[in-house]
Amino acid sequence: MVRRIASIFLLVALALPAIAWASDARQQAAELTAAFYAGRIDEVWGRMSAQMQSAMKSRDGLAAFREQVERDLGAEKEVIDESVEPMQGMSAYRRRARFEKVPVVVLVQWLIDADSRVQGFAIRPEQAAPPVAAPSAFLDYRTRTNLRLPFEDEFHVFWGGRTVEQNYHAAHAHQRFALDLLVMRDGRSHSSEGTRNEDYYCFGRPILAPAAGKVVEVIDGVEDNVPGQMNPKQVTGNRVVIDHGQDEYSVLAHLRRGSTRVKSGDAVRGGQRIGECGNSGNSSEAHLHYQLQNGAAFGVAAALPAQFHDYIADGEPVTRDEPIKGQRIRPAGAR
Repeated sequence: MVRRIASIFLLVALALPAIAWASDARQQAAELTAAFYAGRIDEVWGRMSAQMQSAMKSRDGLAAFREQVERDLGAEKEVIDESVEPMQGMSAYRRRARFEKVPVVVLVQWLIDADSRVQGFAIRPEQAAPPVAAPSAFLDYRTRTNLRLPFEDEFHVFWGGRTVEQNYHAAHAHQRFALDLLVMRDGRSHSSEGTRNEDYYCFGRPILAPAAGKVVEVIDGVEDNVPGQMNPKQVTGNRVVIDHGQDEYSVLAHLRRGSTRVKSGDAVRGGQRIGECGNSGNSSEAHLHYQLQNGAAFGVAAALPAQFHDYIADGEPVTRDEPIKGQRIRPAGAR
């Protein structure tokens, strides 16, 4: 669910002809950087090579990148150092800087050829230590609620497990044990080009209550995203939160807009249909985000391990366990 700022970038396109190293690359790169920060998109666009423009598709793409930098990093507040080096006959400008909204050092990079054309441009955090699993007081926790899988079909565990290699959620304390689940066929999550939500095999599939409980929150009005786009302002998108008692709450997120069949205060039984799989919120394609937590408030309550009962994983029966990345899972008895 969560997407990090750790790779804010456009692309680097390399031109192959050997050309002289431009002696004024530092000045050119500084001018381009200033124009980009100031929103003079036409000025930067006009300096880009045909290959770069083709890859970007339009000025709007460049403008959207600038908006992302401004939103996620803020303004540049300090230049630490600059350098220019030859790279495949071009001038590679590298600037290390600090920005308002992030504590890490950020790299600003330009690749400029002998004709003063931009062949590459990137803004990204400097190499950082690899993510590690967030600490948790619940590593030995045994789920009290008798959970069933929240669907009848076979789903693929895209993210799941205790390590960051298995599950990127593990690096985030409040999503420490969360799952991302979707439907795969022949190694693909969608048919045709995957440009419509309806192309995705899990979109619109029924989502079920994993156990009996009381609905304590319903969000149902968030638009489903165009595949490939995301909505970080409404992280979970449409969601249902169910109180199972014993300080255990299920969060089922990214549901399809208008699909929820329950309202806050409703009592539900395990296996009851509560909505449909969707692509709302901070999601790039249709999937179900599921997590168990010890309170109703998403992002505040502590994440709990979710051990499900009586399901099939990769064709083998499982009495009780936590699904992990790469498994194909379905309830026992479902086909």
